[in-house]
Amino acid sequence: QVQLVESGGGLVQAGNSLRLSCAASGGRYAVGWFRQAPGKEREFVATISWSGGRIYYADSVKGRFTISRDNAKNTVYLQMNTLKPEDTAVYYCAANDGSKWGGWGQGTQVTVSS
Repeated sequence: QVQLVESGGGLVQAGNSLRLSCAASGGRYAVGWFRQAPGKEREFVATISWSGGRIYYADSVKGRFTISRDNAKNTVYLQMNTLKPEDTAVYYCAANDGSKWGGWGQGTQVTVSS
């Protein structure tokens, strides 16, 4: 089973940018980014197919976040621009084998100050 490790989180001021990375142990999977804010349920952020040809975003991040991947490095990125305080959350990545999400990483904290 694929295992994923997130990195790149941190504390930034509103309006600034961060790039998250999701390193996979291998395999050919679609990968998604999710986030969970304190007291809230985990929510979908973005997903990218193995080929990179299919990409989807949550409405809340469309136009600000960009998901991409480098399959030679088994890594998926989430470029987050124009960050807002409401983007504060623990960000997770997961792999989809065609039927379910799995291989969840430990998450990386993103905190956006106003």
